[in-house]
Amino acid sequence: MARKKHDDSGDTGGEVAGDREVVAGERQGEQAWQAALRPRTFADYIGQKELIDNLRVSVQAARDNGWPLDHFLFAGPPGLGKTTLAHVIANELGVNLVVSSGPAIDHKGMLASLLTQLGERDALFIDEIHRLSPIVEENLYPAMEDFRFDLFIGDGPHAKAMAIQLPRFTLLGATTRMGLLSGPLLDRFGFHWQLRYYELDDLTAIVRRSARLIGVTIDGQGAVEIARRARGTPRIANRLLRRVRDFAAVEGDGSINAAVASGALDRLAVDHAGLDALDRGYLGVLCERFDGGPAGVDAIAASLSEERGTLEEVVEPFLLQIGFIARTPRGRVATAAAYGHLGLAAPAKAPSGGSGQGRLF
Repeated sequence: MARKKHDDSGDTGGEVAGDREVVAGERQGEQAWQAALRPRTFADYIGQKELIDNLRVSVQAARDNGWPLDHFLFAGPPGLGKTTLAHVIANELGVNLVVSSGPAIDHKGMLASLLTQLGERDALFIDEIHRLSPIVEENLYPAMEDFRFDLFIGDGPHAKAMAIQLPRFTLLGATTRMGLLSGPLLDRFGFHWQLRYYELDDLTAIVRRSARLIGVTIDGQGAVEIARRARGTPRIANRLLRRVRDFAAVEGDGSINAAVASGALDRLAVDHAGLDALDRGYLGVLCERFDGGPAGVDAIAASLSEERGTLEEVVEPFLLQIGFIARTPRGRVATAAAYGHLGLAAPAKAPSGGSGQGRLF
């Protein structure tokens, strides 16, 4: 639908409709951009070498022998490539992929709808699978084990049980909180793997690949500078690349080098260890308000006016990985490395925490 022109009559309906189209176009552009950067084969996938080597064997065996791939579960912080892996596996197998998420499957009928869409050897990907309701999860068990879905028709004493035979399919699950998965569900996966934060070399290769795909000129040091501040996470690396590209296009000749990347990221408040304002706020509260801890996560969340879940799922995993905080039975504790990063003198009681970013890279 073409956008209406605004006239002097005061009718702004065309502007509203046009704005909606612009927003929809931006959303489609974002999705298309992410899809363009997403690897489609194991050969294109950078990093997680042990996992990819194991997946190659399983996928080739399933493809060559015509049997369905076993159910696989991928765990790890957001942005490490769990959804991308599901697309790569389906593409390597040459099968269809049906995508959903735990919160979206809010009743048994929704699960039945997804399962009956599948063809022989197709894959169903459920993101945040730990958020499935208990009823939905229990109905998933026979589907995973026996490729059967039990359905009840009618109510009360006249209800009849009917078993629907499902095609042999593969369930690919992803979770950021493996500890919240029930034992019975976890046991039904034939393979589960914890994805790790990416090393600097792998992230640099990802940045250079993404820059090539979106037509941005970047040198080796510029890619390293972006990768160093990306928290070991490809999704963040790609996002930072886009922001640096904006600065390079507006204030430079469009190419990215170390100076351009460093200046842009400094202005975006992303420091040399990859910490943003929330990360530094977390460390500041822990070091200064709570004297380095131990402090409970609820107390820290209240001090920052943030949700506990945001701190546990977004902030703390990376701070733990690089040795800036430690978890103890009494609460969170800041390490000497965290004090050093903030430019503060560490108390004698502070654990060493290693050497900061060097522990990750």
